[in-house]
Amino acid sequence: MAAPGPVAVSRAAGSGRGEPEQERPLPLTRLLPQDANGVGGRAVRVGTRRSQLARIQTDSVVEMLRDLYPDLHYEIVAMSTTGDKILDTALSKIGEKSLFTKELENALERNEVDLVVHSLKDLPTSLPPGFTIGAVCKRENPHDAVVFHPKNSGKTLSLLPEKSVVGTSSLRRAAQLKKKFPHLEFRDIRGNLNTRLKKLDEKEDFGAIILAAAGLKRMGWENRIGQILSPEDCLHAVGQGALAVEVRAKDQEILNMVSALHDRETVLCCIAERAFMKHLEGGCSVPVAVNTMLKDGQLYLTGAVYSLDGSDSLRETMQTSVNYPQQNEDGPNDDVQHVGITAKTVPRQAQQAAENLGVELASLLLSKGAKHILSVARQLNDAL
Repeated sequence: MAAPGPVAVSRAAGSGRGEPEQERPLPLTRLLPQDANGVGGRAVRVGTRRSQLARIQTDSVVEMLRDLYPDLHYEIVAMSTTGDKILDTALSKIGEKSLFTKELENALERNEVDLVVHSLKDLPTSLPPGFTIGAVCKRENPHDAVVFHPKNSGKTLSLLPEKSVVGTSSLRRAAQLKKKFPHLEFRDIRGNLNTRLKKLDEKEDFGAIILAAAGLKRMGWENRIGQILSPEDCLHAVGQGALAVEVRAKDQEILNMVSALHDRETVLCCIAERAFMKHLEGGCSVPVAVNTMLKDGQLYLTGAVYSLDGSDSLRETMQTSVNYPQQNEDGPNDDVQHVGITAKTVPRQAQQAAENLGVELASLLLSKGAKHILSVARQLNDAL
């Protein structure tokens, strides 16, 4: 039965939880040769960026795999990416779609690693041929957080002094917050979380900086969060807060292994978000933002596009049913991808409905002039 099409709703989606399903790991039959002691002959090699946050995220994924497959060995292979090396240029100005993923994917292609852990928001909506997202783990808080300079402790953005400088590396955040808080100035800030917090604390350049709440929580720095930005203040990035495990699409044994990590709600929300972004042909060089909610079998997606200064924008919400049971879908199409995600443990009809939702919402915004807003934003960003 075909999935019904999404329908528009007038209210914006907020935060909410769906009904999580307990997934069982798919069987592993050939992954590692077993010796007399039942111990595998080699380690499962896990690629990651070198940053502290990336290592924490990768360690959390490896721990989940250890719980599921305690007899396997795991080796973490850390490397630097283009995005880690270029720290004096805004992300939106570099022009490389795979800033934080290319080197890791090269290692995956050369069989130097078996899987790679990413922040899902770093992965383009179109992956290179031969790769797939084999797991999308349960999402952490996807919203943005404000970390204030110690002198502004206890304040909110609305209470910061006139002309206070707020640091962010995101056009999406700046575009939304410029309109919401016109008394503030926004300036680019680069570096990993440690570097950006150090710049905030040790200098007087910034009154506050905006970071992903998920990263701060994973680093154990929740006490630094002075304000969580609601969807009314700032819609979040596509895939923000979710971890993705990228694998070789033909490596069935590794794909089966990591598929047990899929979180159904997160998968459906992120498929819708990525489909929305892909149909808009958006990226880090234009301000595109989303918010999703799964409740009572209904998936709600809010999506928006903005001019660089936030003065021009389009924002709509649509919903669709994703209330489908898991069926026996083995066969030639059981590895079908939805915007780069292969989710064997999530009902295929639900995935298709989520993807259709993203495409339909993007089409609605395009019909109202989103292409012009994004085209002007991209040209202005290139000219700056």
